[in-house]
Amino acid sequence: MTAADVWVAKDDGSDIIRAASITGVSRDYNGNINLRLSGGEHTAVTLVHGDLPDRNPAPDDFHRQLLKVTAELSDTAEPAIVRPVFDAERGWRWHTEHL
Repeated sequence: MTAADVWVAKDDGSDIIRAASITGVSRDYNGNINLRLSGGEHTAVTLVHGDLPDRNPAPDDFHRQLLKVTAELSDTAEPAIVRPVFDAERGWRWHTEHL
């Protein structure tokens, strides 16, 4: 791992993806936030499931917020991980931790 590595985790923490492997970020019609990854099979990973009954849907620009956060973190000297977090009072946000 180099000093500028940025990682992105699913909301439940079950998968962690190196941000440099992300080729696309999207929000589908169900409100899911999905990543497309580079590589042979062009794997897709769902970061946030937008149709769960116990949560409000993520904001319309939540996928764009991820791009902004990862771009800002890639300019730092410390490796970091970013993940989506749902809080009943504040809603969805991107939480950042330095590794």
